[in-house]
Amino acid sequence: MDNLAKIIGGRIRSARLKAGLSQESLAELAGLHPTYIGQLERGEKNATLESVHRTCRALGLPLEKLFEKIDPLPEEGRNIPLECYDLLLSKPEQVQEQLLDILNGIDRIRRI
Repeated sequence: MDNLAKIIGGRIRSARLKAGLSQESLAELAGLHPTYIGQLERGEKNATLESVHRTCRALGLPLEKLFEKIDPLPEEGRNIPLECYDLLLSKPEQVQEQLLDILNGIDRIRRI
């Protein structure tokens, strides 16, 4: 469960930063305490459904986007595809396009 809270918290943080909001601004828009937002982002608190909904509304983030392709890390080893997805999700669209171009270039080189 800890991994799931950290994944969701990281996605909330990414969305907040992408929106250009401080934790205090997000908390005010969502009607939550700034300390609570910080704890959610660090994965220290398990959010209630209501607080997740309020946070997503404040961010203009659909709930389904927050939970998209989510799968807690396996007990043993890493979930590399999920880590890659979350890394890409945390970057601005222009950087996402650049990273995709890099990956496609590497893939083309490996096929030669």
